[in-house]
Amino acid sequence: MTVIAPRAPTFPTDWPRFGMGTASLGNIFATYSEAEAQATFAAARASGVRYFDTAPWYGHGLAEHRLGTALRDWPRDQVAISTKVGRVYDPAARGQDARVTWKGGLNFAVRYDYSATGFEASLAQSRLRLGQPVVDALIIHDLDKDYHGAAFDGHLQALTGSGLGYLHQLKAEGVISAVGMGMNTLKDFTAIAPWIDVDFFLVALPYTLADQAALHGPMAKCQQRGIKVVIGAPFASGLLANPSAPGVMYAYQPATPEMVAKARAIEAVCARHGVSLAAAALQFPLLHPAVVSVIPGAVSAAQVAQNAANMAMIIPGELWEDLKMQGLIDPMSPTG
Repeated sequence: MTVIAPRAPTFPTDWPRFGMGTASLGNIFATYSEAEAQATFAAARASGVRYFDTAPWYGHGLAEHRLGTALRDWPRDQVAISTKVGRVYDPAARGQDARVTWKGGLNFAVRYDYSATGFEASLAQSRLRLGQPVVDALIIHDLDKDYHGAAFDGHLQALTGSGLGYLHQLKAEGVISAVGMGMNTLKDFTAIAPWIDVDFFLVALPYTLADQAALHGPMAKCQQRGIKVVIGAPFASGLLANPSAPGVMYAYQPATPEMVAKARAIEAVCARHGVSLAAAALQFPLLHPAVVSVIPGAVSAAQVAQNAANMAMIIPGELWEDLKMQGLIDPMSPTG
C-alpha cells in the first residue's frame, strides 16, 4: 500500500532554478571525507540551495547516505530531492569487491531492473539510505543503448511494460511530484525525446555552453511537447569551469585539443565582457525556455560559494551576441 506524505516544492511550477548534484560526493572520481561532504552540504544550505539530485549509482549508495545525513535536521518542506531508479543493490559476498571503477563508495553489487518491481525496490532502498520517506522526483537512470549493449532492448521493454506506468502511478497518488529521465548522449536523447511520457529530462551533456547539438532536435521536441529540462552537467565534466587545468575533462574523458581551444576562446570572449566562464556556463542553459534548473556538482564549501556567486552574476546580453558572431555558440541559441 502506498503511503502519502507531505513533500517539498511541486515540479515544475516552483522547482528551484539552482540546485546541486551529488555524484562526486559518492567518491566516484576522487575520495572525499565525511567531514568534507557534510561541510559542502552545509555550505549549500547556507548559500540558498534547495534542490539536490542524487542516485544509488553514486558510490553505490554513498552519495544518498551522505545527503541523508545532511538533511536529517532540515525541514522537509524546504528542500526538493530527486533520485534515480533502474539499479537495485544487493550486499556483496564476503571477500568480494563490487565497487566497480569508483575510487571509493560502498561495497554493494548492482543489478539493473527497469520494471515496476525493480523501481519499487530501488525507491525503497533510496528512502532508507536518505532517511526520507518522501522523494520529490524519480528519474529513470542510464537507459542508454551503447551503455547496455545487447541488454538494452530487454530493459526498454521492462520500462514500457511496467516501469514507466508504475512511476506515473506514484505521481497520480501524490507520492512523487514528477517523473524524469536521464540523458547522457545526443543519440539517446534524440531517439527518446519524441515519444516517452515524462515530465522532464535530466540532461548531462547534450546542451551546454560548449555544445548545442541538441538544440534543433531533442530540445526543440521537449519545448514542443511541454517537457521540461534540468541541466545536470553545466560545466561539461570540468571543461567549462577551467579549460586550462592540467588533464581537464570533457564528457567524462580527457578533453581533446579542439574542445580545449574552443572553451578557451569562449573564456576570452567572456573576459572581454567582465564575466567568468563558469558564470556563463551556469546561466546559459537557463535561457532556453524548456530549461528549469541547473545542478552543478560541488565537493567543497568554496565550490558551493563560487557556484552561488556565479549564478548571481549579471551577464550582459552583448556577451551572448558576441559568442554567436564568433561562431562559438549556435546562432539560434535562446539568449533573449
